[in-house]
Amino acid sequence: QDLKLKKLIQLLTKDPVLSKHKVLIFSEFGDTARYIAEELKKAGIEGVDQIDSGTKGDRATIIQRFAPYYNESSSAEQKGKEIRVLVSTDVLSEGLNLQDATRLINYDLHWNPVRLMQRIGRVDRRMNPQIEERIVAGHPDQKDLRGTVAYWNFLPPDDLDELLKLYGKVAHKTLRISKTLGIEGRQLLREDDDYEDLRNFSEQYEGQRSPDEDLHLEWQDLLNATPGLDEQVSAYPNGIFSGKQNLKPGTRQVFFCYARPAHDKAASEASGEDVWTAEAGDVQWYLYDVASGDIREDAPMIVGAIRSTPETPRATQMEEAKLSDIRIAVEKHIAKTFLRKVQAPVGVKPVLKAWMELN
Repeated sequence: QDLKLKKLIQLLTKDPVLSKHKVLIFSEFGDTARYIAEELKKAGIEGVDQIDSGTKGDRATIIQRFAPYYNESSSAEQKGKEIRVLVSTDVLSEGLNLQDATRLINYDLHWNPVRLMQRIGRVDRRMNPQIEERIVAGHPDQKDLRGTVAYWNFLPPDDLDELLKLYGKVAHKTLRISKTLGIEGRQLLREDDDYEDLRNFSEQYEGQRSPDEDLHLEWQDLLNATPGLDEQVSAYPNGIFSGKQNLKPGTRQVFFCYARPAHDKAASEASGEDVWTAEAGDVQWYLYDVASGDIREDAPMIVGAIRSTPETPRATQMEEAKLSDIRIAVEKHIAKTFLRKVQAPVGVKPVLKAWMELN
């Protein structure tokens, strides 16, 4: 009785373009993305794959199979079968070249319109004339599609739409009060939220890389420059700990990397019980300031504090009891924010992957 899914299948089988050519489908939630991909395959739609924050394996390979030409490859060079329909969460909404496709479907709408623009920006990007020639040469039937972009939005039901509008109005008023009177409206919206999204979108629209994109590229460069690093890091035990000098004199902080659990649909169906695993979830960075107790979650801002080289001297000075108290405080923060938001059952906890004191 999933009428929304039936409409999607109808689009992908009956529409003259969507039934033959590449299309990128965005969903707000990983569970929904996996569900969509499974149902599309059951419906006989070929070339379907799916990616979200919990996807195992090499995401770059999936991206290259979907958009080979704009990722320095071609259809003929693909080791795996080329992907025609890629279902994704917003893990793909920033900093990637996916303009091999010219069609996009927003299966779920994000409340922030900037996020929708970022999604569309994955296919509506500057085109390379040489790459365009290669695409048309390999796929002559795409000639009339190149240079055009179209997208579909699945609108929420009327009652949900009213709630989203109400939230938008209240958030806007809170932000305006904050700016006018100097009152921090943190209950609904931080002033930095909108501006950060807008700045990232503006940078991408102008052809500049966003901070998140720079961070991903730095990691890829590090892997390429250091053979075996990926295997070495994967072999580290959970909870590995280190320390270094803080970039800010007189400042003490502690960095944490946590794997945050999510509902594992496949494992739950197999066992008949409600299963939550870290593998089905995501990974989040946290930076705890010892003096203020503030906790930051902005990875592009945190990376400067923890970035190291093999020559960086190790410095561990904090008392074990103090570190233990800080770790408890961060895990309480995760429970109150993330775990409460995803409605995780009692007993489900994040997994500490790595941490570092900054003296």
